[in-house]
Amino acid sequence: QIEERVNLLLKYVELEDKKYSYPRELSGGQKQRVAIARALANNPKVLLSDEATSALDPKTTKSILQLLSKIQKEMGLTIVMITHQMEVVKEICERVAIMENGRIVEENTVKEIFRNPKTKTAKLFIDSLQGDVEEEFLDPKFFKGKLIRLSFLGENSKEPIVSKLIKTFDVDVNILSGNINKLQESNVGHLILELIGPDEQVENSIDFLKDNQIHVEVI
Repeated sequence: QIEERVNLLLKYVELEDKKYSYPRELSGGQKQRVAIARALANNPKVLLSDEATSALDPKTTKSILQLLSKIQKEMGLTIVMITHQMEVVKEICERVAIMENGRIVEENTVKEIFRNPKTKTAKLFIDSLQGDVEEEFLDPKFFKGKLIRLSFLGENSKEPIVSKLIKTFDVDVNILSGNINKLQESNVGHLILELIGPDEQVENSIDFLKDNQIHVEVI
């Protein structure tokens, strides 16, 4: 039974040719595959992955994440991932809990955390992979208009919403930063805008965005 199980798992993690290799003969990614096969040996219901990709190069990280995703779908396992890499969370996770000082400070679906992070820690994690202008560097006193941060989900990320806003209201729009993150099942986009115009038109613009299912936060 052991021999049969070992051969099956080595095939599953694509290491059949390394069956008689010593650890020193394996790369970092291959060692992680051995660790995953070992963890699967007794048919667990939950797989705990503690920083499984932290010491790997980007290409190897991607292959390990693809393997974990395959395991989750084909074996019906729950995988609990501990990671500091939001790229990993974005790639394969469905729900996320943000921890700070040993306590969970925010918990939600990955979609909602990316669309509308509520804690400073969550915002810092997401900013770390966006590579855009961070909001703390945008001091409203240096701008004439009102600064807003937009978050839009799924199909909304493909809509020319800024163009529609400009055509509908008497406001000038200054785009300060923007990005779209591709999640497993959807896209989450962010834009930081400066709205310049009469107060009433600016407020009407914000209402227009909200009516179009865009999350709006005044900075």
